[in-house]
Amino acid sequence: MGNLRKPFLVLALVVIGLALLVEIGSGLVLGGHDASGDVARSAGALGVDVGPVSGVAQPSGRGTAYLGLIDAVLVYATALYVLSLVVPKSFQGRVQGVLTLIGSIVLILVALLLLVLAFVELLIMVSLFLAFPFGTLVYLVLWGFFPVGDSAVLLGLVLFLKLGFALLLVLAQPRFLQNKGLVAMIVTSLVCTLVLSFLHGFVPVILVSIVDNIAAIIFAVVAIIWGLVLLIGSIPAIWKAVRVTGALAHT
Repeated sequence: MGNLRKPFLVLALVVIGLALLVEIGSGLVLGGHDASGDVARSAGALGVDVGPVSGVAQPSGRGTAYLGLIDAVLVYATALYVLSLVVPKSFQGRVQGVLTLIGSIVLILVALLLLVLAFVELLIMVSLFLAFPFGTLVYLVLWGFFPVGDSAVLLGLVLFLKLGFALLLVLAQPRFLQNKGLVAMIVTSLVCTLVLSFLHGFVPVILVSIVDNIAAIIFAVVAIIWGLVLLIGSIPAIWKAVRVTGALAHT
């Protein structure tokens, strides 16, 4: 790839890697703040006297962390470009297909597991919320007061990093824009981030945990689709590597 500005490409990998780490670690940043007063006020509005309330914490949610399933594909794709700077092309061609095959299978399995967990939790959420008044009160205690403000700040940071990543890729080599698969990955990641941010601010706060879980389910499905794309794409590369290895063995 001619005229490749290597520092920008390496920096792009660092930036998207940071975005992935922020998403994975979002559960450690979001939630945990005391929501006892909010629960007590909501219980009063429901006509239920719960007495003194303490020890109720805001939930962390799943949506932001599940974005990491999608961005893991971006990190992998960018890492391959960076790897090509230091690894001989012949060697990379032989191992890339195998690595992609293994990585795609792992991604699909992890996304499937997380999809099931999010779906089960969503069913529990909705069931409790509709079981007025005591089920609704339990829902409020567990998920009713999502940290919308903190989440907006975190998603803003993630979005900024992703836009920076896209800009750095263009600075590294404008012809990256001709790679339809890479562009589709970036657009998917940006759209999912914007959708999650929009959903968090669109519904009342007591429903944010529900829409956050719905978004997490969607992100897991999107990750599975990308995993399948990578899995299918790895087959020709593996077949080519096998043929080349076989030809070398007979020479």
